[in-house]
Amino acid sequence: MTGFYTLFYKEWLRFWKVSVQTVLAPVLTALLFLLVFSHSLRGHVEVFPGVGYASFLVPGLAMMSILQNAFANSSSSLMQSKMQGNMIFMLLAPLSHGEFFLAYLLAAMARGMVVGSGVFAGTLWFVDLPLAHPLWAFLFALFGSGIMGALGIIAGVQSEKVDQLAVFQNFIILPLTFLSGVFYSIQSLPPFWQWLSHLNPIFYMVDGFRYGFFGHADVPPLISLSIVALCFFALSWLTYWLIKTGYKLRY
Repeated sequence: MTGFYTLFYKEWLRFWKVSVQTVLAPVLTALLFLLVFSHSLRGHVEVFPGVGYASFLVPGLAMMSILQNAFANSSSSLMQSKMQGNMIFMLLAPLSHGEFFLAYLLAAMARGMVVGSGVFAGTLWFVDLPLAHPLWAFLFALFGSGIMGALGIIAGVQSEKVDQLAVFQNFIILPLTFLSGVFYSIQSLPPFWQWLSHLNPIFYMVDGFRYGFFGHADVPPLISLSIVALCFFALSWLTYWLIKTGYKLRY
């Protein structure tokens, strides 16, 4: 496992060495969202009974930060390696396909979890947040970061230019994240938009993660966890297959 550890450590250092940009900046962005939306939308958005809007926002913002940063880590790393021409050195190294996949995936998950933890640490000064079911919260954060880490690898493998990678980020990840219930409960939406929200897999990540804090959810947490786990294993299999075939990596 020396090769796996070396590649994972390299990916860890890649974002940790510039933690002001990769960790502190996303945490600050989440805190600004909390500051602006908690004051502007308080009293206008229906949330869970007995839960203040600022408290309701924090798990959603934390999960949004976890997902976006897990995706950004793996996708940008592969994109930069392809552009700089050093991908060949990783392909020539004595790494199995599984080690290659796991190193990028776990590094992306690590960045997502670090940023999510930073969001919580930053909001402790402003919001009193319960933690009704910590194991549920951890499982959804783990699977959610894994899904986005795998999707980031797929985007990095598929993209040949920076603007192609930006398409994934700006036209897929960002809209799905913002329309997943981060800032609202879907129970406040008209029936058609509630139905449409149930087609968004990120909704189940956010809703299940929020359940871990308040014990309330728009969808039973076991159903959400089943959907999220299924997405994770399906994307992991697809990602591993792309790496094994060398799609847009060797050729």
